[in-house]
Amino acid sequence: MEEHIVKILSIQRVTHNVKHYWVEKPAGYSFVPGQATEVAIHKPGWEQERRPFTFTSLNSWDFLEFTIKSYHDHPGVTHQLDSLQPGDELILHDVWGAIQYKGEGVFIAGGAGVTPFIAILRQLHADGKLGNNMLIFSNKTKADIILEDEFRKMLGDRFINTLTQEHVTGYDYGKIDADYLKQKIKNFDQHFYVCGPDQMVQDIKAALHKLGASESAVVVEL
Repeated sequence: MEEHIVKILSIQRVTHNVKHYWVEKPAGYSFVPGQATEVAIHKPGWEQERRPFTFTSLNSWDFLEFTIKSYHDHPGVTHQLDSLQPGDELILHDVWGAIQYKGEGVFIAGGAGVTPFIAILRQLHADGKLGNNMLIFSNKTKADIILEDEFRKMLGDRFINTLTQEHVTGYDYGKIDADYLKQKIKNFDQHFYVCGPDQMVQDIKAALHKLGASESAVVVEL
């Protein structure tokens, strides 16, 4: 199994509980946009605590970027990551992941589930191939929206936000269900990419199939 010890180069705040971590890129290390690796913290007691995180950088960059939400309800890995500083080290492992771009369609994300889509959409944007791809993004509040400005610049009105715990002018309110999808999507004969909390993914998959999307057209993280 691959194992690379890399230094954190920079840490940037994205939202109140999400940060970008820029880390050294091992020689020859590459991935397909949407893929992930298992990450551990190179400190005593944490080396075996591996967690999966998606690359949000592009292969053309000379460093790796992870965009990670920290959870402070228990003293776990993301809580510990939030206290790290540039110069601290992480342990990276093999590249893996099931969400890969198969063609134009609709990306549907809940919260930090948007992270596999960041590199995919950034790469399409860099290649001039965003086309009619759409992102529907569900969050609790406006303050939880990851990379809102960047997604809006890339996608324009094909970037749709819905909030489940806050009413804000210009943003939809409510969960993503079959009725909501029917309002927003005219064509269910296209690719769908879904990532978020497990129950949300299951519910959206069922709703998409009910609305006519084929089993093979719905891509989820395995």
